[in-house]
Amino acid sequence: MTDGFTRAVSALDLHIDHEPAFWGWRGRTLSGPVTGAHGPGWLRVVCAARDKAYDRLWLGPESAQQELPSSVPRPSLRAIHDWGNGEYAYRAELYDRVAAQPVTTHGPVLLNDPDLSTAWWGGLAEALVGIAKAPTDRIAVRQEYLHRAMPQFLPLAPGTAFDATVPRWETAHGDLHWANLTAPQLLILDWEGWGQAPAGFDAAMLHTYSLLVPTATARIQEHLGGTLNTPEGRFAELAVITMLLQTNSRGDNLELAGALHLRANQLLGP
Repeated sequence: MTDGFTRAVSALDLHIDHEPAFWGWRGRTLSGPVTGAHGPGWLRVVCAARDKAYDRLWLGPESAQQELPSSVPRPSLRAIHDWGNGEYAYRAELYDRVAAQPVTTHGPVLLNDPDLSTAWWGGLAEALVGIAKAPTDRIAVRQEYLHRAMPQFLPLAPGTAFDATVPRWETAHGDLHWANLTAPQLLILDWEGWGQAPAGFDAAMLHTYSLLVPTATARIQEHLGGTLNTPEGRFAELAVITMLLQTNSRGDNLELAGALHLRANQLLGP
């Protein structure tokens, strides 16, 4: 990956400002600050086995740049460079560099109140409306997955039937957690997985990743409660909880496990 980063810098005629030290999930990506003809930038290199490349995740950032309205706050994607090396494929993406920092740098789970402004929250609510209305044939969450996973991972009483049919679909970022949001300037990062999802999915995901910080969930309810406190929003929240409980089964997000079960029981209760 470090060799790939160096190759991308050369191919795009860039200079490395600092050694790239920002690794993505399980080393799949490597990112860092660069400078080029257009000024400061941010270079992200992604790697995948050739037979797994050019899938939905691979093409997500490029399609987001092309298809989402400019009103959705995100770093602009300037250039793409693809190449292969044996059994692996690589893609370099050059973005505008922004001064704002991710709300969390330790991962997606919120551990402390970020104390964000009312204007920030208003901007997020407006951005989610813009995303939801964007037309796309991309899929972020599959109905087949929900039919299989929701009865398996939700804390349902034995013999309880659960209808996992999505009540309404809309476009979503698909991975809206705190490491993908910046402050004090609001920008939404990482558009790999955007596409159609249960209505309210983004608000539900942010709420779920905030369960350990009640002041933050209260703020989410204040600004996004109109989306969450509906039958569609509650379904979306259960869908997100399902996905995170599945990650618990693989040893991830374990700090959320108790809160996920508690919130699921609240939503499933009478």
